Amino acid sequence: MSDIHLTLVYEVGICRRTMGKKRPRDEEDCAVDSQPKIMQPSSIKNKIKRSMVHAKLKEEKKLEKKKRIKSRDAAEKRALELGEEPPKPKVPRTIENTREADETVCRPDDEELFADNAADEFSAHFSRVQTPKILITTSRFRCTRGNQLIEELLSVIPNAHYYKRGTFELKKIVEYAKNQDFTFIIVVHTNRREPNGMLFINLPDGPTAHFNLSSLVLRKDIKNHGNPTSHQPELILNNFTTRLGHRIGRMIASVFPHDPNFRGRRVVTFHNQRDFIFFRHHRYIFETKEVNSGKPKGKTTEDGKKKQKDTIIARLQECGPRFTLKLLSLQHGTFDTKGGEYEWVHKPDMDTSRRRFFL
Repeated sequence: MSDIHLTLVYEVGICRRTMGKKRPRDEEDCAVDSQPKIMQPSSIKNKIKRSMVHAKLKEEKKLEKKKRIKSRDAAEKRALELGEEPPKPKVPRTIENTREADETVCRPDDEELFADNAADEFSAHFSRVQTPKILITTSRFRCTRGNQLIEELLSVIPNAHYYKRGTFELKKIVEYAKNQDFTFIIVVHTNRREPNGMLFINLPDGPTAHFNLSSLVLRKDIKNHGNPTSHQPELILNNFTTRLGHRIGRMIASVFPHDPNFRGRRVVTFHNQRDFIFFRHHRYIFETKEVNSGKPKGKTTEDGKKKQKDTIIARLQECGPRFTLKLLSLQHGTFDTKGGEYEWVHKPDMDTSRRRFFL
């Protein structure tokens, strides 16, 4: 017992002697402390000093970026001189290329998708059995900007006709449009004198898509805008990759005729990005521009003239309108709020991740 008691007393004494002393520094700690500390501008209270440090850090980052670009160009040039393949450029990480995996993404060898396309509600349009005939109307409460938007949509969509809504219910309008051989109905909703939604109804068997409308810019508000002609426009549908997006893309395509008139140089674009569908309407033109051959300035050819080469460039002129759509719901059949069956409905709990997209 005495030996155990002496051992405990000895250990307690060592602990008491070492408690007040500093811990010996390791080599790793010394290496960390030896690195230069970067002063953050946010920790400086003096405004003038803080702005000077911020400007200095910004200039250092700029010089470092120039150095990286210069070394990358030198490596590419060296590889080309040696006949080797230059290093591949790094792909930046974006929300689009880091999106969550989706099983419904369409593939070019998907036979089931082709079978569905041949039997869906838009097959008559894509097989050229019917010609698009569009009816455009408003909600019961109209507004000035809503009427201006409809006027511009009539100039964008060929074979489109405007009918006043009046007090008619939408179901009766659908029945009237079926009897008059219309193939599509577009309803522009307004709220507080501002268009805020669109309803697309494919006839005669649906489906019905409800979109939220935002960021509306009319033609008169676009700087240096162009005036569209009566030629049938070309249609571009971009980035509709999932089965739902493919269905929405086919629905939008059924509004426009199959045979665009390329002489008019009009193009209508529906670009999907992060489930927001951006609508743009442009005219384009191809021009020939003379460009220097890339030799240093001041040097000329044998005949004393600078060497130039002709390149073809494309210029765009926006015709308007400009707006953004976001899908809220997709319903089987024509418009029916009580007994309709929904294919897809957007809910708030779906927005849990920034990298999850449905179109």
